[in-house]
Amino acid sequence: MEDQTVLLDAARGGDEHAFRDLLEPHQRELHVHCYRMTGSVHDADDVLQEVLLRAWRSLTKFEGRSSFRAWLYRIATNACLTAVSSRSKRALPTDFAAPPEDAGPVTESVWLEPYPDQLLPDASYEQREGVELAFVAALQHLPANQRAALILREVLGFSAKEVADALGATTAAVNSALQHARKAVAERVPDRSQQATLRALDDEKLRAIVADYTRALERHDIDAIVSMLAEDATWSMPPLPQWYRGHEAITAFLLRGPLTEGWRHIPTSANGQLAVGCYMWDEERQAFVGQVIDVLTVRGTEIASITAFIDTELFPRFDLPKEFPGER
Repeated sequence: MEDQTVLLDAARGGDEHAFRDLLEPHQRELHVHCYRMTGSVHDADDVLQEVLLRAWRSLTKFEGRSSFRAWLYRIATNACLTAVSSRSKRALPTDFAAPPEDAGPVTESVWLEPYPDQLLPDASYEQREGVELAFVAALQHLPANQRAALILREVLGFSAKEVADALGATTAAVNSALQHARKAVAERVPDRSQQATLRALDDEKLRAIVADYTRALERHDIDAIVSMLAEDATWSMPPLPQWYRGHEAITAFLLRGPLTEGWRHIPTSANGQLAVGCYMWDEERQAFVGQVIDVLTVRGTEIASITAFIDTELFPRFDLPKEFPGER
C-alpha cells in the first residue's frame, strides 16, 4: 500500500512511468473483463485502451474512497457499457436455428471470439471457468447492466455495494439484476463446467484427445473423427452461420468440405478449453497456412462440440505461426 501511495502521488504529478507501474498488476485482468463484457478479444483491445486513457485523465479525481482496483473496474465497466451499446450482440452460430446450406459468411462482426489462455492473468480453474465459451456466450444474451453486475459480483467477487457504485445504481437494483442474470445464465450453460470435466481427466488423456482428433483430421479418417464425437455433437464455424448436429450431419459436412483439403495442426488452449490451431495447405505458397482455431468442448471423454473460428488474424494472439512449410 505504501508503494501504491508513492506511485499514485507520482502519477498524479504527471509521471507516466509511475502510472504504468500502477496499472501493470491489473491490465491482464482488465482485458479479460473487457472480453467477458464484449465477447471479442479485438473489442477488448480497443476498450482497454480507452480505459487506460480515461484512467490517466481522471487520476487526479481518485480520492481513495475505494480500492484502486475497484476504481479501475468502475472505469472499465462503464467503458464496456458504452462500447456494447453501439454494437451488435455477439453469439455463437449454435444460438440460432441452422441456416440454409448456401448461406454465406455474416460480414458484420456478430460472433463471439475465442480468448487465448496465455492472456489470462493466472492459471486458476476459477479464472478459466469465467471465460468458458458457454458462459461467455450466455453473458452476451443478458442486458448489458445485468451482464456487468453478474461479472463484477459472481466472477470478480466485488460486494453488492461496490457493484452498485460501479454501475451508478442502488444495491437493491443490483440484487434484482443479479437474480434475473443468474437465472438466465443457468438456463444456457451446462450443469458441469469444462473445468470440472477437464479436472476429471488426467493430462495424458487430454493430450490423447487432441492428438487423436488432429491425427484423424490429417488422415481424413472420418470414422475416427465420428467415433470421438458425442451423438448430439455440434460443429460450427463462425463467421459462417451454418452449424451441424449429430453424426450424420457432421459426416456429410466434413466429407464435402474440410476433408477435401490438406491439414496440419498445433495444439493450443482457448477459453480454458482444449483448442487446436488448424493450418490448411496452400498450393501457391507451398505451405500450411493458419485458417481456423478449433475450440473443443468435452463431455466425459467425448467431444460435445467443435467451434471452428475462421480468423487468420487470431493466430498471433495465440502465439502461433501464421504458416509453416511442409508437404501435403
